[in-house]
Amino acid sequence: MASRSSRMRFVYFAVYLGLYGGFVLLATFAPHNMEATPLAGVNLAVWYGLGLIGAAVVMALAYGWHCRSDQEHASTDASREVLP
Repeated sequence: MASRSSRMRFVYFAVYLGLYGGFVLLATFAPHNMEATPLAGVNLAVWYGLGLIGAAVVMALAYGWHCRSDQEHASTDASREVLP
């Protein structure tokens, strides 16, 4: 159970690192793109930042659900074991 949750933790971390790295690289090497106003007069930097916050919340909830389902499966498997 812990091993599977550990692997998933690193997967979520890698996904978020990629998203955040994209934000940093875009801001560093193409700042003029961050000034674009694609929606409601708000620039891309703000939308991307809000997207990062939203992604962090969604990923935290998904990880919590994933860990809870692992615990439920582990407790179900433990109750099926036959004691000598």
